[in-house]
Amino acid sequence: MAEELTLIVEMVTVLGAATVGGFVASRLKQPVLLGYLLGGMLIGPAGLGLITLEGDIEVLADIGVALLLFALGIEFSLKDLLRIRAIALGGGSLQILLTVLLGGGLAYLTGWVETMPTAVFLGAVLSLSSTAVVLKSLIERNEMQTNHGQIMLAILIAQDLGVGLMLAILPALTQPADVIGTALVAAVLKALLFLGGAILVGKWVIPQAVHLLVRSGSQELFLLGILVLCLGIALITSALGLGIEMGAFVAGLMISNVEYADHALDRMLPMRDVFATLFFASIGILIDPAFLLANGWVLLGLVAIAMVGKAIIATGVVALFGYSLKTALTVGLGINQIGEFSFVLAGVAQQEGLFSPRLYGLTVGTTAATLLITPFLLRAAPHLLTALEQLPWLNRFFRLSQSPRLYGQEEDLAGHVVVVGCGRVGHTLVRMLYFQGYKILVIDNNEAVLQSLRDRGIPYLFGDASSPLVLEKARLPQAKAMAIALPDPMATRLTLNRALGLAPDLDITVRAHGNAEIDTLYQLGAQEVVQPEFEASLEMGAHLLLNLGDSTFEVQQVVNRYRTGRYRDILPERSEYWGATDLETAIEGLQRHWYELLPDSPLVNLNLAEANIRRLTGATVMAVERDKHLHRYPTGEMQLETGDRLLVVGSFEAHNRFETLLKAEG
Repeated sequence: MAEELTLIVEMVTVLGAATVGGFVASRLKQPVLLGYLLGGMLIGPAGLGLITLEGDIEVLADIGVALLLFALGIEFSLKDLLRIRAIALGGGSLQILLTVLLGGGLAYLTGWVETMPTAVFLGAVLSLSSTAVVLKSLIERNEMQTNHGQIMLAILIAQDLGVGLMLAILPALTQPADVIGTALVAAVLKALLFLGGAILVGKWVIPQAVHLLVRSGSQELFLLGILVLCLGIALITSALGLGIEMGAFVAGLMISNVEYADHALDRMLPMRDVFATLFFASIGILIDPAFLLANGWVLLGLVAIAMVGKAIIATGVVALFGYSLKTALTVGLGINQIGEFSFVLAGVAQQEGLFSPRLYGLTVGTTAATLLITPFLLRAAPHLLTALEQLPWLNRFFRLSQSPRLYGQEEDLAGHVVVVGCGRVGHTLVRMLYFQGYKILVIDNNEAVLQSLRDRGIPYLFGDASSPLVLEKARLPQAKAMAIALPDPMATRLTLNRALGLAPDLDITVRAHGNAEIDTLYQLGAQEVVQPEFEASLEMGAHLLLNLGDSTFEVQQVVNRYRTGRYRDILPERSEYWGATDLETAIEGLQRHWYELLPDSPLVNLNLAEANIRRLTGATVMAVERDKHLHRYPTGEMQLETGDRLLVVGSFEAHNRFETLLKAEG
């Protein structure tokens, strides 16, 4: 093979292996990052031996690191940081600091690392979470606007900012012990001077340069100019001893304030993805499965310390900021992995001689393992929280942390409308009810949205709406109606189920987050279900039909036809197999149990409407299994027979009442 083709062959081999690995990981619903690592491992010295990092691939991987941090700088949002600054700056910084102290301290005290600088660097590696994995999981589960989703986002933003600071300061730890203090001060001053110069250049020079590139009308020149800016500033910081990573991050920050920042990011993303893939695959090339197996117990211990320790720290920090224990635990379980930028820090530590090959290998293995475990842990989190709530000794802490705070509630509050969630949907609903003169009680746990309620003197409960304690304080039996407009699908189902357990006849309107939830919410007892995106499509369709010449009456008929049957027309046909899978997702987080109807049960030969199970017990029948056939979301007309197995959801007390009903004498 000609020498000049060696680099091309290596690039094709690495990118091909990463593509195959990423595809397999994606099909298995795992982060594609794991696929890149496995692809690199397959072709590396520990695998087929096709590639080593002694050639130019390592240089290309460095470009991938620079582009990763450049994109991170562009995407960094000061506006988002300021909007949630308390938990972001306070909570995020505290989480990073405590994780560094815990991880580095344990490693140093147990003798696993020999020097304090190495321990600090290791703690910094452990402190970072995976933005890509966490955000992907939140988006897939429609939880970006939830309370715990916003807190995770805040901490991730703080960690993104922390990456740049760590890359500027931590390399100073390589200096001798007697001058390390001076070296750290010098590094901080050098970084501040550089940042000050970057701010001036970013304000006066960069916008003009970018405008010139845009006015050229050439997309190629625009891309080349942005690339030169990124790598050029990275080289300057490297010459100053701050590393290319710091320069690339600052270059991204400089671009982020220019009006063409989104366009620059859009043009850079394909290049970033290619070179970043080379970087992650190059990490995989260094992984030696035999080495990890030989150090299996150490690796297992590191994973446990990283995930459990970090989860405890994050949970404690979030609880310290006044959030409920349930929210804090959800956040702790969500960000307890080690992130992709930990690879960058570990690489810097190895270059500086702080990480031995063994320590670096174990760090990479630990990071890969936590990324592998995280998706499973996030899916299991609702079930884990439900189980924890049932432990008597822990339930007291849940109840204490969910104890609601009441503001402006009248002593004789009755005949009111309870609105759960005062976000974009709930806020409009509250305004409508307020100006129509109805008595309102709002339930929300986001302090930022409650000021307008205080200004208007509207009573509200500050707390988690799915908490039985909060719902009891809302005086649901005395309420006229209830509207649930929460952004969290699981919290919506829990709130609906528990509210009807307290007030079985309450008229409840619920916001659905997707078409698949509509049947579930009706089955749980909602009087009406509204799916905002579907309602928007009806309005758009009505407008188009009117413009196309249809009469007002015809348009009303079409719209009403789609609304009749409680949205049944928009639900896709599903096979029985997929129906069962969707049912499992629908009742996630709810307490469920299967019950078999014996011949002497008083429910035998009654239909579900006659049995009146929800009113008598507070429980809901979600499915009936008969002759190996599963009937999801059974209607009131379904008659119960001997041998039927009923899938019932409800609170612990509701299940007890249902068991009593099953055993009652006819």
